[in-house]
Amino acid sequence: MNGQTLSIRRIGIDTWRENVAYLHRDCPVVRAAGFQALSKVAVQANGATILAVLNVVDDDRIVQACELGLSEDAFARLGIAEGHPAQIDHAEPPDSIAALHRKIDGERLSRQDLLAIMRDVAAARYTKVELAAFVVATHQNELDRDEVLHLTEAMIAVGERIDWRHERGGGPVVDKHCIGGIPGNRTSMIVVPIVTAHGMCCPKTSSRAITSPAGTADTMEVLADVELPLARLKQIVRDTGGCLAWGGTAALSPADDILISVERPLAIDSPGQMVASILSKKVAAGSTHLVLDIPVGPSAKVRSLPEAQRLKRLFEYVAARLGLQLDAVITDGRQPIGRGIGPVLEARDVMQVLAGDPRAPQDLRQKALRLAGRVIEFDPDVRGGDGWRIARDILESGRALAQMNRIIDAQGRRAQAVAPGALTLEVPAPAGGTVVGIDNLRLARIARLTGAPQVPGAGVLLHHALGDAVRQGEPLYTLHAQHAADLEFARRMAGADSGFEIGAAERLPRDIVPGAAGLA
Repeated sequence: MNGQTLSIRRIGIDTWRENVAYLHRDCPVVRAAGFQALSKVAVQANGATILAVLNVVDDDRIVQACELGLSEDAFARLGIAEGHPAQIDHAEPPDSIAALHRKIDGERLSRQDLLAIMRDVAAARYTKVELAAFVVATHQNELDRDEVLHLTEAMIAVGERIDWRHERGGGPVVDKHCIGGIPGNRTSMIVVPIVTAHGMCCPKTSSRAITSPAGTADTMEVLADVELPLARLKQIVRDTGGCLAWGGTAALSPADDILISVERPLAIDSPGQMVASILSKKVAAGSTHLVLDIPVGPSAKVRSLPEAQRLKRLFEYVAARLGLQLDAVITDGRQPIGRGIGPVLEARDVMQVLAGDPRAPQDLRQKALRLAGRVIEFDPDVRGGDGWRIARDILESGRALAQMNRIIDAQGRRAQAVAPGALTLEVPAPAGGTVVGIDNLRLARIARLTGAPQVPGAGVLLHHALGDAVRQGEPLYTLHAQHAADLEFARRMAGADSGFEIGAAERLPRDIVPGAAGLA
């Protein structure tokens, strides 16, 4: 690199998984090299090189003319001290950019194309603009099933991968995952302690929320640390049989975590990306057997049974070729599961179920038991159909609660409990009648406006479910917030449309998916 040498300055700005460099407009390098704002630059120091997006600064309190500022992500990735000399030069486009352009044009990508793109994504060689182009291109020009397989393989290849089979004597390494889109639905935090109390290995890694008010990692973080380095995560699983962790710190499928940082603001979660994201994380975490929850409903991610069956077949196709045994379960997704929407409120639901509290939401309890039963039936010593009974006995005996406390303590119990947001507002029923419809998407947006998941205590506490009779003015749910502005934003959206449809009882739709607890 024959670039210009400047002194590194750490700029305390979180650019969320994007390397950003800052140069003063009066810096001689800007004029001499013809750098412009938002151009891509290569920064080299101490034998390491990163690519970064350039921001040009006019305020010398941020960066002076002889300095090169780096965002938190860029500073951490370069791994040098402040004041260290660094060189900056124009960056060459990533090698895979030609493949990205072909996908934008609607072409099919090969295994090698997708591996090259994921390598460059994981190495932070793509800007947010280029990442967004990839996410939109694979959403608009839908990936075929072999492209989804190759994308999944590429995501696995560029990250860490755990193999538990030698440590577990060749037994199944199990997991349970939901494709998302249903507020609440925090079944994983009940399934994991049940199946690990049964003696199975369940290294559960989850993403943070993409478009929802909370993911499993966000909710578990209310109770314990979830950002676990790989070595610590392994030891926790050895000690307890399982974990409930965020996959990002362990570098399992890191390219997926970077893509999620773009999918979140775009609110894009295309089928191909969804399959690759979920299965790459499971295989990377060492899972050999997976129960997958696919909720179906008018305001779920999947709106119809035919669509759910197509998605199920795609998951099964990719999983089979990765050597992952998959039990994909289509469930009723017409309404939220549990009463809480938001990390603290959902964590309270979970702990009430585990503790056998009479106030615990029964829909969450029953669905978690059914899914835990399906996971337990991966045990070769369990007969088909016996899983639900075994799961129920573990829960009712208190063994699941004891196991959850073991996992919480192993991961690092939170010293101080987080309470629900102190600012509250009840949203009343506009008319009397029966609850005949609940809009999952609307409630999720309202909960996000309260501040969830960034504010753990924010969210929505539900008072009614489908089929309930309500009186005009009776509270449908309560908003919880920490900041007055957040509460006002949520109030306005709920006031325009509460997300609840009130009508005559005969308008109540039939179950979308037949079977106990909405399970097919």
